[in-house]
Formats: sequence, C-alpha cells, structure tokens
Amino acid sequence: MTMNIRNFVKALLRKKQLSSSDCKETSLHRCLSVFDLTALGIGSTLGLGIYVLAGQVASTKAGPSVVLSFSVAAVASLFAGLCYAEFGARVPKAGSAYVYSYVTVGELMAFVIGWNLILEYVIGTASVARGYSGYIDSLINNSVQNKLKELLPLHLHGISEYPDFLSLGVTLLLTLMLVIGVKESSRFNNIFVVLNLCIVLFAVIAGSFKADIHNWQLSKSEIPSTNKSYNYGDGGFFPYGFSGMMRGAATCFYAFVGFDIIATTGEEVYNPQKAIPFSIILSLLVTFLSYFGVSSVQTLMWPYWDQNRAAPLPYVFEMVEWHIAKWIISVGALAGLSASLLGAMFPLPRILYAMATDGLIFQQLATVHDRFKTPVIATVISGSFAGLMAMLFDVNELADMMSIGTLLAYTLVAVSVLLLRYKASEEYIELKSPTRSLEKSDTAPSFETYLSDSSLDHATTLNSGFVVDNGMLLSTEDYTGRQILQQIFNFNNLSKPTYLSSQVSTYLVAGIVLVVLAFHCFLVGVEDQLSSLEIQVIIPGIILALLLLIILVALWLQPSSIGNLSFQVPFVPFIPFLSIFINLYLITKLSKATWIRFAVWMCIGFIIYFGYGIRRNSNYHQPKDFQATDDSKCDDETKSGNEESPLIN
Repeated sequence: MTMNIRNFVKALLRKKQLSSSDCKETSLHRCLSVFDLTALGIGSTLGLGIYVLAGQVASTKAGPSVVLSFSVAAVASLFAGLCYAEFGARVPKAGSAYVYSYVTVGELMAFVIGWNLILEYVIGTASVARGYSGYIDSLINNSVQNKLKELLPLHLHGISEYPDFLSLGVTLLLTLMLVIGVKESSRFNNIFVVLNLCIVLFAVIAGSFKADIHNWQLSKSEIPSTNKSYNYGDGGFFPYGFSGMMRGAATCFYAFVGFDIIATTGEEVYNPQKAIPFSIILSLLVTFLSYFGVSSVQTLMWPYWDQNRAAPLPYVFEMVEWHIAKWIISVGALAGLSASLLGAMFPLPRILYAMATDGLIFQQLATVHDRFKTPVIATVISGSFAGLMAMLFDVNELADMMSIGTLLAYTLVAVSVLLLRYKASEEYIELKSPTRSLEKSDTAPSFETYLSDSSLDHATTLNSGFVVDNGMLLSTEDYTGRQILQQIFNFNNLSKPTYLSSQVSTYLVAGIVLVVLAFHCFLVGVEDQLSSLEIQVIIPGIILALLLLIILVALWLQPSSIGNLSFQVPFVPFIPFLSIFINLYLITKLSKATWIRFAVWMCIGFIIYFGYGIRRNSNYHQPKDFQATDDSKCDDETKSGNEESPLIN
C-alpha cells in the first residue's frame, strides 16, 4: 500500500526529459522566421483593444492618465515576457508554459497549466470571433443580428440571444487555413498585421494634428455633473486619482495578453532558441508603442469623459469632423480582428498536440498530416469547438476564465525561472574538509586535471559518486541544522549552487509564493479598512511585507547558475518576483463565479488525466536534474549529426 502511494506521487511529479536531439527533431514543419513570429505576437495582442479599450478605460477608470495605465501594464507584461523568453531559449518545443512546467515542476502541474491554456484559447477564439461578426454586422446596421433574432431566438440564460452563424463560418474558415499549413496562415497574418499597424500609425499621425493639451487639463467645471449612475471624476490628468490609473492598468494588462503564442511555435521556427526571445520582446515593444500612441492622441483630441462608446476611436475622429478617417480606422479594426482571431486560434491545436504527444490526453490528437505537416485532428476539433462556442454562447460571462489560465501560466513560468537559476545537480564542499575519500575510485584523475577546467558544466563524475571542480568536492551528504541556517543567508559566500543551496532556494521560492498569496488575500479582505489606516490593519500588512522582503533578500544571496543561453532574464530574482507578485494580485481579484467555473473545468480535466493520462504516459520517469540548454552544443550536434549528449535531463 505504501509503495503504491509512493509510486502514485512519483507519477504526479515525474518530469519531461529532453535531450539535444529534441532541438531539431519534430513532426511539424519548420518554416517561420523572426518576422513571422513577431507578427504573430503583435496580431494576437493588438486586436480590437486598440480601437476600443483605450477610450473605455479613459472614460471610466483613468482619464488622460490611461497613457500611464498602458505603461504600467506594459512593464508588468514585460516581466512575464522576459521569463517566457528565457524558457524559449531553454526549451524550444511546442507547448509554451505547459512544456516549461513539465520539465521543471512536474506532470500534474503541467497538466493543470495545459488544461487551462486550452480553455483560455477556446474562449479567446470564441470571444474574438463573436466580436468580429458583431463589428461586420454593425457596418450594415445590425441587419443580420436583427433578422436572426426574429427567425431563431434563443431564450436561455448564458446562451446567446441568437445563433451567430457568421462567427461560426469565420472560425471554420480560419480552421481550414490552419490545417492547410502554418506558413500559409502566417502569410495571411502578416498581411493583416502590417495593414493594422499602418492604420494605427495613420491614427496617431492624423490625430496629432487635432490634439489639444487642454483636454488633459480639464477643470471640474468643464465636466458634466456627477449623477447617481456615473461619476466623471474631478478633471485634470488624474480625474479618478492615482488609484483610478492603477485600476486602469489592471484592465490594460489584459490588452498585452497573447504574446505567449510565440512560445507555442518552438517546433515550427528556424533557430527557436534565438528567434523566440527576440520576437517576444519586439512584439511587446511594438504593442506598447501602439497603445501608448493611440491613447495619447485619443485623449488629446477629445475629452475623456465622452469616450465610453462601443467604438471610441472612430467616434473621436467623427467628433472632430474627420469622417474619412472614421472609415479608414474601421478597415484597420477588421484587419486587427482578423489577425487577432488567427492569433487566438493558432496556439490551441499546438497545446493539444504537445499534451497528446506526451500521452496526458488522447494521443490521436497528436496526429500530423503527411502533406501539410500540421496537427490536423487537433486543429479541426479545437476550431470546431471554438466555432460552436462563438455561435451559441454568451462568451462575455466566461471571459474571466481566460484570466485564470493566463495568470497561472505566467506565474508558473516565473517560478520555474527561479527554480532553474538556483538549481544544482550536485552538492559541493571545500576540499580541505572532505566527508569521504577519493580512494574509492581506482580510475580517478588527479586534482590537477579537474582544476584545469574552470567550468562546472565540464566537471567529471568519479566512480565514487563525487565530482571535483575548482578545488571543490561535490557530494550528496546530509547537512546539519546549523549549516542549513547558515545557507539561508549564504554566510559562506558560495559562488556556485550546491545541493544545499538549491534545496534552500526551492523552499525560499515556495515561501515567496505563499507569502505573496497571503499578502494579496489580506489586502483584498481589508480594502475598505485600509483607507482609514486602522492600526489593526496596518500592522499585519507591515509584518507580511517585511517577511516577504526577508525571504526575497535571502533568495538573492543564494549562489545562482549561469548557463550558456541565447537569452537570460536580467536582475534575477527581482524581475521574476515582480511577475509573480502582479499575477497573483490579479488572480485574487477574480470573482467567485469565475472560481466555480474553474473548479468545474478542472474536474473534467482530472477525470481525463486520472482515467487516461496518468496510465498512458510511460514516456517519462523520475528524471535527473534539469540543465540549461547549451545553444552552441545544440547547433554543433545538429550540424554534425554526432551522438547527442543530454542537455535537459
């Protein structure tokens, strides 16, 4: 009985093992360039939000300070983007955060992340498809909507008022395009992304001629009187205060969601270890500049309080009597929606493909078409499911479900970066006080042989189980409580990770996650009391903040490993910590209804996993430690065809 429980737990924690051969071996078609990847990232993030979100956030939450809201959201997204970029360099495989968590945290958490990414992309596709059809219908005075409501009304709670056949048709058309080939789909996306960016540039340049700085300096008397239904703020650059700007930033954060599509293309891009990090950073930069530019001219052209419209950007140009610009921007909105819809659909079959290849879900979904080299079954099923969701459901009620999958993935990627940075394969101690004798090895080389190589990566393992490098003896001895306490603040000033420092770092990372979660739950529970600065609220908050600071400093003092990667997150552990802090804060702000839907979705997933996946997946076993991918070694082996040595164990 005990053995069965132990094996069950090991199965939940088993990790995916990759070798250097996985850098080049794939059933998919490698055909995407850096430009293609960047266009995918821009297309998936720069959709209808550029034409709608800026005006709505300005009018209801932030006022002209919406430009700062987008800036704060961009920085928060950049933290997550940098973590994704490092993992794109480490693990150039299809599957995004699902694969990243599989090689670092274990199978159960990987399934949870993958299962939620599926939900995120399905709802994202359905939402964009619904918005796409609605925008087209609005150009013809909603005639399609009105006719379908008359002929086929649906009177069910949570269901659409009418079956939206247009959104179904658009989704199925793009599904067919994705089946035919990733390169063809990428060309389609590139065209609409370039057109969208041209329209955005036109809006910024044209709008600057109508800009009036006075709209950022409106006085209280120039704003309509506040009524019971709506508050227009106090005017000025911060009409809703600093807190309003931050509330706007939380909303604007989701405008940058979508760049992780780049991380799902690891098996379809040339030189993924360099292309993926570069494309993620570049796409986030272009997206931020677009949002910043449009929100600036939009609030300078017209008062913020009059922009709470279904399509505020075209409305602003109409109000300054540039009617031709309104129609040009409408064309840009259709182009942006086309690219956004493809961006929402593109990663979904690749997540299914990655999970099915590993055996966690039905393996038939990993079938690749012989001619098109695309995951055909996964693409058809996911596209059809998303199309039916768009046709029948009121996806607005499910929109928050997207947030859970995205934020959990962002959080786990940041945690994984920390775990890998402070990871060590073996413990090492000073040679002057070894715990065992090297005489156990009959073939052990001399110390001079080891000392001649300054890289830990090239250390040699002896028959005795020790590794010697730089005058240090590596072993797996147990440590005393005193040694553990000393290591918490690295009093021995170790410069390279040891088994002990790795274990201490793991517990510190876990402590950071738990304390941050407790801190945010505390803040959510006492939001009303914080405004009055009550002492019984301030003291617990200060205690939690100090505890968090101590743990973070202790982690910063731990020795970290530096691998030969094409990209690494700078300022570790602070940037991954900020990503974790922001993501968990947004998670705690989700509604109870969202958590209930999340629980139902996870119950369905666990039935599949424990009934099928955990039994079917025999490809992986309890692995050795994960090591950074060596780009140069991977490239050399790819060119030479020599026998590969494991890079990710």
